[in-house]
Amino acid sequence: MAAAAKGTLTNRAALAYLHPMKRERDHIRARFDRQYRKIQPLVPGMASLRKPGWMIARVSLAVTLILGGFLAILPIFGLWMIPVGLLLLAIDLPILQDPVARLMIRGRRWIALRRRR
Repeated sequence: MAAAAKGTLTNRAALAYLHPMKRERDHIRARFDRQYRKIQPLVPGMASLRKPGWMIARVSLAVTLILGGFLAILPIFGLWMIPVGLLLLAIDLPILQDPVARLMIRGRRWIALRRRR
């Protein structure tokens, strides 16, 4: 009680303060998961890469794809490698989930608009 009187947060107050941030993180994670499920059938092997024990393989593959995407001037590499690498990296880095989910939504809308024309 003495700590609460001095202006520090009690456990209940701390939980009430952090609760909206947890809700936002859950919303971001759910949006990322929805977009991932929509992309997953298009890329073979994506389901097996999402397993928890594959973190080292995911991160190394993601870094390789991102670096390969910057070598897009070579015939084998292409710019398509950067978003796929970011998608794989976002599985393990929650800070990337929101921007990657937004990018996937925008990309799918852009592709749908192009197909309608």
